[in-house]
Amino acid sequence: MTSTAVALSAAPAREEAAARAEARFVESFGYAPDGVWSAPGRVNIIGEHVDYQDGLCLPMAISHRCFAAAARTPTDRVRLRSVQDDVVLDLDAQQLEPGAVEGWPAYVAGVLWALRPYISGAVTQGMDILIDGQVPLGAGLSSSAALECAAAEAIEALLGLGTTRLQRVRAAITAETDFAGASTGGLDQSASVLSRAGHALFLDCRDFSTRPVPWDLASQGLALLITDTRAEHSHVDGEYTARRADSERAAAELGVATLRDAAVADVERIADPLVRRRAHHVVTEIQRVREFDELLAAGTVRENVAALGTLLNASHDSLRDDYEVTVPQLDVAVDAARDAGAHGARMTGGGFGGSTIALIEADAAEQVASTIAAAFAEQGFTAPQFFLALPEEGAGQDR
Repeated sequence: MTSTAVALSAAPAREEAAARAEARFVESFGYAPDGVWSAPGRVNIIGEHVDYQDGLCLPMAISHRCFAAAARTPTDRVRLRSVQDDVVLDLDAQQLEPGAVEGWPAYVAGVLWALRPYISGAVTQGMDILIDGQVPLGAGLSSSAALECAAAEAIEALLGLGTTRLQRVRAAITAETDFAGASTGGLDQSASVLSRAGHALFLDCRDFSTRPVPWDLASQGLALLITDTRAEHSHVDGEYTARRADSERAAAELGVATLRDAAVADVERIADPLVRRRAHHVVTEIQRVREFDELLAAGTVRENVAALGTLLNASHDSLRDDYEVTVPQLDVAVDAARDAGAHGARMTGGGFGGSTIALIEADAAEQVASTIAAAFAEQGFTAPQFFLALPEEGAGQDR
């Protein structure tokens, strides 16, 4: 297989991106903002399709972020603008209700709506917000959660609500599920707000408890290569609903509240072979997260890189064979990365399109990416896009 020259897309430097958002705010509203806040996108290192079964996940924040330049105004009008979109929204904060706002503005307005329980008295809620999203859209890197969480940081600061980071996570989740009407398990928002640089985030989806896990790739000459396959998502909603229903059916048949409480031996009792395969993925994936976490606790990524790579590979194979959420582009990207020497590779996100990740030597990034690009060209697929990822800091104020 011949290699193909590729470009590795890097996120703009955080300071420069914040300055750009501030400048665009001035252009849009004619005065300087009170500040600029941002929140990152994420990749899930391991722990896929287990959040709705009280599972365990290990996401990390990436350097691509969404920026919100904002200022408070002495009214109840909320004015929203975006660098990436021509939509201009001007609405009364007191009239915010689910279904009243559509498109990307719903993810911002919904956060203000979800934070209402923390707004005391007759405080005016007027604000101007300019959004500059740097998280690639449609790549499964959680651009919507980054948008919500950047808005939550800005609104908290503008109104002085005194919310905790976890309360802002929950507000972002509520904004997406109850206001914008989209489905989310909360992994994305947790990673966007709670992540720390140089760490992954161990997330227990049963009680939403979290803890940082050392994942310092840079100091060990390692990196995650993200491949946005640019595959068109097809039948995602229906397939996602079907997988969730299958896992719930499996739990009911085993007499447990969720598959978090089941063992691999239990799964063999499930009569329907399809439901049994679905349950097998969930139960074994939760175990893989435990093993991944134990390896990181026992040593560095470098010391355990082979074993960690094996778990990443097993995760993808399970998602392909048992859960059946991959598409040819995802499988080709993973196989090509492994062929090019990646320690391990897997799809990340919900599947049916989106992205893959590969744990690689940092100096081999172009070689691995070129091999994937060549494999895509041979199959006649749309050329993929590539990003190098290191674990970054969660949401916060930039200016």
